[in-house]
Amino acid sequence: MKTLIIYTSQTGFTKKYAGWLAERMNGDILDLKDAQKKDAAFFDEYQAICYGGWAMAGNLVKSKWFLDKSFAWKDKKLAVFCVGGSPNDNPDVEVCLQKILTDEQRKYIKAFYCQGGFNYEKMNGPSKLAMKMFVGALKKKKDATEEEKTMAKMISSSYDISDIKYIDPIAEYLEGGK
Repeated sequence: MKTLIIYTSQTGFTKKYAGWLAERMNGDILDLKDAQKKDAAFFDEYQAICYGGWAMAGNLVKSKWFLDKSFAWKDKKLAVFCVGGSPNDNPDVEVCLQKILTDEQRKYIKAFYCQGGFNYEKMNGPSKLAMKMFVGALKKKKDATEEEKTMAKMISSSYDISDIKYIDPIAEYLEGGK
């Protein structure tokens, strides 16, 4: 099955997962900016197309282009994955995954999550500022839950919890699984 992985990455975690997935699938890989320059016929040769971006505020960043194109690709195996700083077992992950796709899109696209991390050194200014403000608010919260205290400690500095095993469900789906 000829597979294309399209991704956008700000700090490198999504790029890492896209690379792992492309290698596992023996597929092609394109940065979103390059994919946006391709004409519609370019995508005809692919039986599976996957988009990866990072999770921010419960959304999949820069997914609009892929989701707008996806209806025309309904005959292909389609998936999206988002990479974020939360561990895969965080209950908020499922909430995020439910927000990414509409009910109609869920009929032909499957969404996945891969834990990544934070790299403050590679974040752009606005993202870094937003995260620092969020961490500050969490640390100052008087009635913070244990989960919120743990999160504030975790995201106050750079860390990497990415693992190649998190591409397994995506690859299995693209290879024909459910």
